[in-house]
Amino acid sequence: MTAELNYLRTWIGRTQAEREFVSPRLAQQLAATLDYEDVPHTGCPLPPLWHWAFFPHIVSQSQVGADGHPTRGGFLPPVPLPRRMWAGSRVRFERPLVVGSEVTRTSQILDVAAKEGRTGKLVFVRLRHELEDLEGPLISEEQDVVYRESATTAYTAATGPTAPTDFTWKREIVPDPVLLFRYSADTFNGHRIHYDRTYAHEQEGYPALVVHGPLTATLLIDLVRRSVPGESIASFSFKAVNPLFDRAPFHLYAARAPGSTEVKLWAANSDGVLCVDAEATLTAPAYVLQK
Repeated sequence: MTAELNYLRTWIGRTQAEREFVSPRLAQQLAATLDYEDVPHTGCPLPPLWHWAFFPHIVSQSQVGADGHPTRGGFLPPVPLPRRMWAGSRVRFERPLVVGSEVTRTSQILDVAAKEGRTGKLVFVRLRHELEDLEGPLISEEQDVVYRESATTAYTAATGPTAPTDFTWKREIVPDPVLLFRYSADTFNGHRIHYDRTYAHEQEGYPALVVHGPLTATLLIDLVRRSVPGESIASFSFKAVNPLFDRAPFHLYAARAPGSTEVKLWAANSDGVLCVDAEATLTAPAYVLQK
């Protein structure tokens, strides 16, 4: 792996700039998927993390791999491991994206590292994304993408770590194939583990459809926004710990000490196992879509 890793590390420092129109229709699709009654219109600021629906990696059908992702290479290094997932992000919000505006995203590969996990070889790619419009910076994000070996055995249910039990706010989510399909469509995410049950089970070893990590993160930040609509979010980070599936409800939690701007967030499956670990920092009032 050393020679391969050295080659993959030649991608460090590569940059890519993209422009995107913040489409009213896509914003409306996201609002519908996340169950808001308000219809975002031109000039409306978008809630935190909705930027993940923009700047998708669009390739022709002939360039899509067996897993539904674009084939390897190009801006991202061609990691020779078949399974890929979004492992986590750290995001700072300067200003929100505005519907109807044009935004530039500049991405840079910060690091490529190999590790040995309990499921085999892992390769982590860390990226930085800077979003800005004509008025200046909007969002700064570091993203972790992990590549894994093929599943050699059936998925074993996670037994830990156990999620915390002290919380301030809580929400139950009942995932279903329609929710997962709609979010995949909103984000132009073709990964088959989110909508193709046979593929998810037979090829990647999962017992059911997998809930998107970014969807869970968005629902966590949404829990905060609904609970304290008079405050906005300055920063957010999340880490995927265990997968969530569409076969059972899961719960979102938020814990905030009185007077604190720090909020601890997590998602747990129906067995109380921690699946997503997150944190948010609150600041000034924000525009709130109505549920």
